[in-house]
Amino acid sequence: MRFLHTSDWHLGRSFHRVSLLDAQRAFLDHLVATVRAERVDAVFVAGDVYDRAVPPLAAVELFDDALHRLADLDVPTVMISGNHDSARRLGVGAGIMGRAGIHLRTDPATCHRPVLLPGADGDGDIAVYGLPYLEPALAREEFAAERADHTAVLSAAMDRIRADLAERPAGTRSVVLAHAFVTGAAPCDSERDITAGGVEAVPAVLFDGVDYVALGHLHGCQTVTERVRYSGSPLAFSFSEERHRKSMWLVDLGPGGEVAAERVDTPVPRALARISGHLDDLLADPALDRHEDAWVEATLTDPYRPHEPMAALARRFPHVLSLVFAPENGDDDPLASYARRLRGRSDQQIAEDFVAHVRGSEADTQERAVLRDAFDAVRADAVRTES
Repeated sequence: MRFLHTSDWHLGRSFHRVSLLDAQRAFLDHLVATVRAERVDAVFVAGDVYDRAVPPLAAVELFDDALHRLADLDVPTVMISGNHDSARRLGVGAGIMGRAGIHLRTDPATCHRPVLLPGADGDGDIAVYGLPYLEPALAREEFAAERADHTAVLSAAMDRIRADLAERPAGTRSVVLAHAFVTGAAPCDSERDITAGGVEAVPAVLFDGVDYVALGHLHGCQTVTERVRYSGSPLAFSFSEERHRKSMWLVDLGPGGEVAAERVDTPVPRALARISGHLDDLLADPALDRHEDAWVEATLTDPYRPHEPMAALARRFPHVLSLVFAPENGDDDPLASYARRLRGRSDQQIAEDFVAHVRGSEADTQERAVLRDAFDAVRADAVRTES
């Protein structure tokens, strides 16, 4: 069986206020063309189809068009909801769409009910389990998890999946689609609500016993193990992805569960470039000629802010989108220093630091638990509101 593994389309998202709708349309054209050219048997989309719970109409129309084109090719498609999707909205009409070969898996309670795809030439069937993003505070009761954290609820969900798989005929192969942050994988700046939102990593061993795990959530394509992979997002959504090679996984699953995977590059709408230095140097340096047609993030190191720097940069780099100030005397800038101290810290860590700063002593175990429960309640309420 040959399938395409993709994720994190984030339909409706922009790049520093520049619409990506045309680029997303070009990607979906490329996906459909790849399905046809590579004789793909199935398409797996591991969450974050949309960029937000209530997507703009243009994004919904793009999604609808893609589903019709895949259905016309008679290629089964399995999709799960991610943390950016509204599971309820994405799952509307799932039963009817399933009859056309478009299988939406958005309900955690049904994660152990696979989409069964027939194997070729007498090979065993492939059981495809869709495990949507699980918000621990909401999923804990469904899975009777010991704790309201990602490891506990995902472990309980995978136990259900393995129990169902054990009842399948011998030779049945398995694929799991999941939306999670797995230990050993590398995040980037465009993945909102991962570390900053309190989402901790789960161990890859949690997925043991499955032939292939198609992951979504992180935007860089990467191999956690030979059987556990992120496809990454098909487009860059932040300048931290400047060096990313955007792609999908084209995977051949052998009759005994053997995995052979290769990357299929996705279209690049415009190159990304990060440049840094004094404004006058950036405007004159011939080595930067190659970035004049790129989307540019410029970091100015001038000791004092130049006059109208964005306008000056735009004359040489017409697609400059982001301007960062990092003055050479930046250590004297209290705001810059404060921002550096907060960078990469979770809400929980910032709150604990505040307690220590105000009181003069660190939060104890009970106080940390109260803070954690408060943040979990806020996130759960936000998910309910979006859904």
